[in-house]
Amino acid sequence: MQIVTQEAVLHVADGSTMNACVARPADSSVHPGLLVFQEAYGVNAHIREVTERFARAGVVAIAPELFHRTAVGFEGNYADFSSAVPHMQAMSVEGLTQDIRAAYDWLLGDPQVRKQSIASIGFCMGGRASFLANATVPLQAAISFYGGGIAPALLPQVASLHAPMLFFWGGRDKHIGVDQIRAVIDECKRLAKPYLNVEISDADHGFFCNARTSYHPEAANLAWNICETFLHFYVHKPELRMRVR
Repeated sequence: MQIVTQEAVLHVADGSTMNACVARPADSSVHPGLLVFQEAYGVNAHIREVTERFARAGVVAIAPELFHRTAVGFEGNYADFSSAVPHMQAMSVEGLTQDIRAAYDWLLGDPQVRKQSIASIGFCMGGRASFLANATVPLQAAISFYGGGIAPALLPQVASLHAPMLFFWGGRDKHIGVDQIRAVIDECKRLAKPYLNVEISDADHGFFCNARTSYHPEAANLAWNICETFLHFYVHKPELRMRVR
């Protein structure tokens, strides 16, 4: 599928502005919308590639710059995590929630987006953001790749989840403890929130990103196929879900 890309400027409730990368099918049809949340390294070449990949799959995807308050246009080096730390520490749940709403509202206002078919996906820091997005706006599905920091701080947000969650974790990930993962899944189960929990035993943190040394092509391809099926069921073809029920 042919796609087009563009830059968008979003207006956030706190008065700040936030740049975003957008990729969409190059046609006049209406498509599902997708919020794409960055890693700690910004809306870089990898995140732009992800938005374009989803656009080729028939989605209007937007990747907002979550560090817009401290580092507009930030693109970090995967070998230098320390450069991202100050910007991560400057973030707040309130500010992130405002950013999520701004990006969601942008999708709602786009004439090519099917308003009842919006989902989110995020990686690492963005996996946490995707989880929070599901609790903040009425999504139809949300995907979190190795989203650290959900437990314990955001566990109360499980009660507010609007849609099914798909969690990915790497079995070799030393950044996210088993206790954190168990706490998230146990709370989803306790509150009867729909979820799919996928742990790939031989994958490490960041396994989906082909710019990282931890890139695991087999795990990444498997995860992509699961994501496509998940989004097809809950977002692209919601009538399938209704028939199953």
